[in-house]
Amino acid sequence: MIQLLLDIAPDARPTLDGFVPGRNAELLAALRGILAGTDPERFLYLWGAEGCGRTHLLQAMVEGFRARQLSAARVQPAPSGELPPLLESLDCVAVDDVERLGVDGQLALFHLFNRLRDSGRGVLLASGSAAPSRTGLREDLATRLAWGLVYQVHGLSDEEKVQALERHAAARGFALPREVTDWLLRHGRRDLPWLVAVVDALDRHSLQVKRPVTLPLLREIAQATLDLQ
Repeated sequence: MIQLLLDIAPDARPTLDGFVPGRNAELLAALRGILAGTDPERFLYLWGAEGCGRTHLLQAMVEGFRARQLSAARVQPAPSGELPPLLESLDCVAVDDVERLGVDGQLALFHLFNRLRDSGRGVLLASGSAAPSRTGLREDLATRLAWGLVYQVHGLSDEEKVQALERHAAARGFALPREVTDWLLRHGRRDLPWLVAVVDALDRHSLQVKRPVTLPLLREIAQATLDLQ
């Protein structure tokens, strides 16, 4: 059976350059400024619907800090809703899905924010599915998350996704037929990292079988993997 092409993760680490800005140009500029050290802001909160790219941006920032030989980590609440200890020792902490924090986890993030603010060092990034005041978090934590920069991450329109995928394919050296992207948007997941992963894997498979990237090739693979119908 053909490798599970349509259920793989992106093979490249997330980067800010790999994020298609769409309506998020101001947000992207703010993140670049924080990463470069030209923006003094140290606290930033991102919110948006699933698949909008906020996790990509958090991980891209972590990778960016690490590329500068600085300590950084993206963390998600444990199933118990708790956070790992000793996060204040890092140069950058990115806490994803804050609405999943339990009582102890919320208290830990509250104290982490205060310690970082008082110490004058370290960057704290956080994200959730809603604005701080609408996450259901304890009021004092929600207030602190709103003290820094707060941005909604706007998802790309279908046409912007098509354009992004076409540019990505062109950078890999092949033309991506519009019928392929249209089919993926109708039948697959709609978040861009997954779509890019499919295009990358489809390109690799087309090279292996020595056939161009076409809708018939994609359909064959989809049927063989039983992932999409």
